[in-house]
Amino acid sequence: MAKTTVEGGGGLPAAAKEAAELKRELQRAVKAVVEDDDYSLEVTDRAMQCLCALKELKLKPLNSNPLDIRSLSLSLPIPPHEFVCPLSGQLMKDPVVLASGQTYDRPFIQKWLKDGHRTCPETKQVLSHSVLTPNHLVRKMISQWCQKHGIELPGPSHDENQDIITNADRDHLNSLLEMLSSSKVPEQKKAAKEVRVLTKQMPSLRAVFGECNDAITKLLNPLLSGNVNTHPDLQEDLVTTVLNISIHDSNKKLVAENPVALPFLIESLKFGTLETRSNSAAALFTLSALDSNKHIIAKVGALKPLIDLLNEGQPLAMKDAASAIFNLSIVHENKGRAVAEGAIKVIMKKIRGHVLIDELLAILALLSSHHKAIEEMGELGAVSCLLSIINEDTSDRNKENCIAILYTMCYNDRTKLREIWLDESVNGTISSLAQSGTSRAKRKANGILERLDRYVSLVHTT
Repeated sequence: MAKTTVEGGGGLPAAAKEAAELKRELQRAVKAVVEDDDYSLEVTDRAMQCLCALKELKLKPLNSNPLDIRSLSLSLPIPPHEFVCPLSGQLMKDPVVLASGQTYDRPFIQKWLKDGHRTCPETKQVLSHSVLTPNHLVRKMISQWCQKHGIELPGPSHDENQDIITNADRDHLNSLLEMLSSSKVPEQKKAAKEVRVLTKQMPSLRAVFGECNDAITKLLNPLLSGNVNTHPDLQEDLVTTVLNISIHDSNKKLVAENPVALPFLIESLKFGTLETRSNSAAALFTLSALDSNKHIIAKVGALKPLIDLLNEGQPLAMKDAASAIFNLSIVHENKGRAVAEGAIKVIMKKIRGHVLIDELLAILALLSSHHKAIEEMGELGAVSCLLSIINEDTSDRNKENCIAILYTMCYNDRTKLREIWLDESVNGTISSLAQSGTSRAKRKANGILERLDRYVSLVHTT
């Protein structure tokens, strides 16, 4: 009697192992079809593929070479068990880890939770919360497997509105906020870190802060003990959490009007690590989207540390600072504050250094409606700098901002007309823009040319 081929040391014939794997796959596929009214065509195809494979396996003579499942006449190879969602029976596209530690495909476990289940489908364990954590390792392994077999795996699609907030989630958040009231720094750090992660990974949880009047105060409770200044990691986690919850529109007014929150952000903007300062600026930018907050934020002294960060920070931090300064400068009274705090000097220095030209020209255009800004720009040689950008930059928006600033400078300070006229005589910068610029740039350029004509006529007459 012929011996059945056995895989090295496995104890079971290779064909038996392959059959067992096919049956497990078939069970998952059939379960998905039976239990889900909205099952996909892919899962029915998978079930039929498994049946065909089992049939071929059954017909294969026992004394033949072991059957390689990948060689079967299937349209798709069968993925490893750990790559298949237990709920859908399909290859996972966006694997996430449930509180029980089990991995599922995001849309299917979200549907399970939406249907009111509060247990793990596999272990039946009661869930302490419904936060779904991306399983990057499994996702990478699936991607590699798909690449090896020539399968295109669609990218994960996560609709933030699908997040489920349960009473258990609320209780878990409240317990963490209570831990922040602890006198023990390690407990405060642990709670701050977890709240930071939760408010990033679970956007819907941010709304819970608006449901409780003292949630933000509890979050910032470590400030009262003075622990933040001596523990930079705690400060960074709290700042980033404030940033996360400020993204939720309903929280913007709540955070800005909290007596602790804005002073904390400004203090962190001045004395935190670079990451903390950057996130503080980003939080102020997010909060300043609300018009009423623009006044509040500027009044409590945010502009000076934002300008300092723009002057000293790394590229990402400078961009966060510039975004916040731009938003705050939309309000007329804040333009004077920004100029008084040294914004023009810093912006001109950065523009000359070719740093954040797009963002900084937009701020300069906003501030140019303030007479003090125009005076300072003139003293700092802005005319030649702006004309140079119009000649060299390829961005229509940047050219438009430059010509708008120059137009305002000419209108408010006629002495600048001579400098522009001298450049125009040699380079024809304004005339060229009047022909090729955007409609707004053309209007401003033609306005300057008319003033130049009057200026030249006056000079000749004199």
